[in-house]
Amino acid sequence: MNRTQVSIAGLTAVALFAGAGIASAQSRTQGDAPRVEKCYGISLAGKNDCAAGPGTTCAGTSVRDYQGNAWKNVAAGTCTTIRTPKGNGSLTPVTR
Repeated sequence: MNRTQVSIAGLTAVALFAGAGIASAQSRTQGDAPRVEKCYGISLAGKNDCAAGPGTTCAGTSVRDYQGNAWKNVAAGTCTTIRTPKGNGSLTPVTR
């Protein structure tokens, strides 16, 4: 093998290795991301993720426990099974 052939072989190996690393990182960040859903009426006062009604700015602004228009992110498919003293979680805002 001459010097040019060795250089081409080396560059090919580096490119293949780099491509495999990029593909692996993409699958971890895109394909393995946990799925979540907004669940209304389950957060404690000041512990919501967002949407707490008029006069609030967003995360951490709910003023009472289990406020019906404040939500938290939860694992997809679990919201309506979460029980609180005021009722189960809801996928839509509730009046409480």
